[in-house]
Amino acid sequence: MASDPLPALLPTTDLTRHRRLREQGSQDRGELNAILDAGFVCHLGVVVEGRPLVVPTVYGRDERELYVHGSVASRSLAGATPVCVTVTHVDGLVLARSVFEHGVNYRSAMIHGEARKVTDPEEKLAGLARLTEHATPGQWSYARQPNRRELAATTLLALSLEQASVKIRTGPPDDGDGPDAELGLWAGTLPLTSVWGAPVADPALPPDLAVPEHVARREGTRHG
Repeated sequence: MASDPLPALLPTTDLTRHRRLREQGSQDRGELNAILDAGFVCHLGVVVEGRPLVVPTVYGRDERELYVHGSVASRSLAGATPVCVTVTHVDGLVLARSVFEHGVNYRSAMIHGEARKVTDPEEKLAGLARLTEHATPGQWSYARQPNRRELAATTLLALSLEQASVKIRTGPPDDGDGPDAELGLWAGTLPLTSVWGAPVADPALPPDLAVPEHVARREGTRHG
């Protein structure tokens, strides 16, 4: 049976309520999805043995959950524990007339919840496929898929996207109409973009093996 459609706005909770810079905050689910789709590396924050641990890792998603994976030996992937996942994109520096007003144009998402360890073999395989396709569309069907031993050595966590918040900053500096505007100093933004470069073949490959189309077509494009 098909799942009920998700509401356009994310629920506001004590963990997701915007307390500072509220004008940059959003509970729009579409903006959350756009931020997640524009990247493929997140930072997973979890407390392990009483100490905070923040781990960079790749991720994938469906409409309701975020998936992260790693080795079964990883202490950060134990599951059944509160976690916080963040994804941030830097779109440029905001260079104001005073250092105090400098800033960053960015898009960020923060997701709270209790990570669930995926144990069902079919769900685990589907989650890993989503993760792989999120990073490199077309790669799951191109490369050899994991065997039983490799699946057993891999942990997959699922985190609900319901407790999530978004912040976005765009535009010029905020001091254009203040006293510092009289200083005669340049102010503005320095945009930052990231694009994929030309594929570099493994030196062990035969020289006549062509780059697969799903990889070659990404050169010069942005992720997502």
